[in-house]
Amino acid sequence: MATQSPFSFVEDFFKSLPVPTPPAWVIDETHRKCVLVLNHVLMQEPQAMQRLVRQSGRVVLTQWRSFTFTLQVTPAGLLDLAGEGATPDLTLVLTEESPFSLAQALVQGNKPPVRIEGDVQLAAEVNWLADNVRWDVEEDLSRIIGDAPAHMLMQACRKVGSALRDFLGQKVAGNTGTDTSSSGTAA
Repeated sequence: MATQSPFSFVEDFFKSLPVPTPPAWVIDETHRKCVLVLNHVLMQEPQAMQRLVRQSGRVVLTQWRSFTFTLQVTPAGLLDLAGEGATPDLTLVLTEESPFSLAQALVQGNKPPVRIEGDVQLAAEVNWLADNVRWDVEEDLSRIIGDAPAHMLMQACRKVGSALRDFLGQKVAGNTGTDTSSSGTAA
């Protein structure tokens, strides 16, 4: 008998709830802030920007459930929100419906399952970015709070992240196994 996660009832509860639609201005501002963060990270990696320059003008649509995010590559090798009605050259659909499973995969450092449709070269560039570009949070923090406090804070975050990954890894391993206890016979 397979064991079930103790949090499965919470996940089932959230699946049964309707997904509220935030106001359009909230969605627009969230998209703009995401673009700023993505461009900040890209500007720390000149090679990433050089690779994106070759894809100038291309449009990438990302989708999870009813949430969509459409980006266009700029001639500078950065990203911008695509115009209304822009035709995507590449569509990336996150196929994992459960926010808990999606968060678990991301915390464990795994890529979530994605259905890819469209331009192969652009998909290869996006995959390269996902594999090779990382945000140096410690460097950004050090500009605000100094080198030593930023280093100590990031060490603490890494320890918490490691403990969380270990905990989730044990839960996943425990949930995939089967119950091997014997049913026993009456004597």
